[in-house]
Amino acid sequence: MGDVLAGIHATWEFDTDSVLIRFERGIRTPKLFQSLRERRVPHAALSSVTLTPGKRGTVVLRAVPRPGADPLVEAAAGQLKDGCDPYRLVLPAERETLAEYYADELRARLGPDAAEPADRFLVAAPEAPMQFKAYDGRAAFDGHRVSFRWFWTGASTAKWKAGDQTFPVTELSGVEWRSPEAFEGYLRLVPRGLETAVPGPGAGEVPARSSGPGLVAEPGAAHGPQPVAGRPARADQDPAAVIFGLGYGPVHESLPFAAAVLESVRRNHSAAAVPAAVLAGAGRRDPADIAERIRHLGELHRAGLVTDDEFSSKKAQLLAEL
Repeated sequence: MGDVLAGIHATWEFDTDSVLIRFERGIRTPKLFQSLRERRVPHAALSSVTLTPGKRGTVVLRAVPRPGADPLVEAAAGQLKDGCDPYRLVLPAERETLAEYYADELRARLGPDAAEPADRFLVAAPEAPMQFKAYDGRAAFDGHRVSFRWFWTGASTAKWKAGDQTFPVTELSGVEWRSPEAFEGYLRLVPRGLETAVPGPGAGEVPARSSGPGLVAEPGAAHGPQPVAGRPARADQDPAAVIFGLGYGPVHESLPFAAAVLESVRRNHSAAAVPAAVLAGAGRRDPADIAERIRHLGELHRAGLVTDDEFSSKKAQLLAEL
C-alpha cells in the first residue's frame, strides 16, 4: 500500500507485507508507547482487523495479533488497558471512511493461518540491554542472562539470605508479569523444572495459558499461579522474582523487559529443539527417509529456525548417510 495514516499518539505506515507503527513522543503520549518508539508488525502476525466507535468523537482502528505472535502481548497476558494497547489507532470520527478503507486493505492481506495461533514470535521483542528499578531490587537483562540485585531497604530476609541472583535464559522456561497497576505486581522468572500449576478457574477467574516455551500466567485467578514444590508461594520471598509498588517497576519499563526475556527464552528453546528434530532417526540409511529429513530441514530453514550454516552442515551430514 505504501500509505500513511496518522492518528492520536501513533502513525501507521502500510507496506506490502507489514505495518510500521510509529509512536509519538510527548507528555500526552502513554509512556509505554514512548518506550516502544516503533514496531513493525508483519501481516502474518495478525488475526483480524476491527473498526469501532471510540470516545468523544473518535473511531478506533485495531489490528488484532494472533496468539503467540507478539512477545509483548504474550507477556502482558491481557493486563494492558485500552489506552496502552499498541495495536489501537485512535482517529477523529470524520476519518472513519478512510479508516474503513485501510481496515479492508489489511483484511485482504491476512495470511491463510490468521485464525491459528502462531508457532513462533513474528513481531520483534524490545532490544536488550535493559534494566528497571523494582521495590526490592534492580533487574537487568543483557540478552543472555537476567540479574537481580537486592536493595537492603526493600528485599525480604529470604532474598538477602539467597544473595544477588543471575539466571541464564537457557535455564529458564518462562516469565510471569503481573502489572504494577494491579495489587501485588511482580516480575517472576520460571526456572526449568519449576513451572507453575494453576488451579481450575472458578467463578470470575481466568485460566492460565502457555504459548509453548515461555509460560505466561493470565491475570484474574483469585489466588494466582500456585507453585510446585521447591518454589516459594509469594513473589516477595522468591529470589527469582522482583516485586513492584508505587513508582517501582512501571509498565513502560517492566513489560518490555518481560517481553525481551520471554522472546530470548523461546528462541533458546527453539534452537535447542532443532538438532533433535533434524537428527531424529539418525542411523537409518533409507533414501526416502533421508529425503524426508532434508525436506523437513528445509522447512526449518525457511521458517528461520535454522541458520544458513546450520542448514548446509546438516544437509551435508544427511547426504553422507546415503
